[in-house]
Amino acid sequence: MLKVLIASCKGGCGKTTLATHLAAHYAVEGRNTVLVDCDRLASSRHWCERRAGLASAVLPIDGTKRNWRERIPDGADRVIIDTPAGASAADVDEFLDYADAVLIPVLPSPFDLEACRPFVDAVAALPRIKRGKVAAGIVANRLRPWTHASQLALEDMQQFALPVIAQLRDTQGYVVATGLGKSLFDYHAETVRSHQDDWKPLFKWLKKNN
Repeated sequence: MLKVLIASCKGGCGKTTLATHLAAHYAVEGRNTVLVDCDRLASSRHWCERRAGLASAVLPIDGTKRNWRERIPDGADRVIIDTPAGASAADVDEFLDYADAVLIPVLPSPFDLEACRPFVDAVAALPRIKRGKVAAGIVANRLRPWTHASQLALEDMQQFALPVIAQLRDTQGYVVATGLGKSLFDYHAETVRSHQDDWKPLFKWLKKNN
């Protein structure tokens, strides 16, 4: 069982989109996938409900309940944990006896970079991550690589205390798919394949740290 925690100190960074797309990818692969939603807004759980009629459905679990770990089926292959916005390093630390990997999405704006750097530093300093017991990395999200601003932001992220393990380009496809309870991995059109390819380094990194 691979257990992936997604966390950020900042709202609006694409955390839930990252969580739902990871879950969808594994479900489409045929893995028994669980999505634990620790946010009271329940966005991930609502996405799972919209997806329930698909063959690649994802099981939602309410992570705001104290006994959520007990509700994860024994046959689960993948568990994706979507935490609330505004997380602290201490919040992340509470999950590290369970998670195999931590993903931190970061947007390429000066405000996001400034806000996220201390959080990333603090997470990198957590004992289990510092000792390599739990893998952790940054997902550069909503990049527009054709712009100078995104290029500079990516260079800045690469100086953070954790490695940048994936670079996801911006596209409205994420918004449309998520609203339908789907993901880019549910489609086979040529227009989405290049965006699917953006995820390959992330999947490779997660497989290595399983």
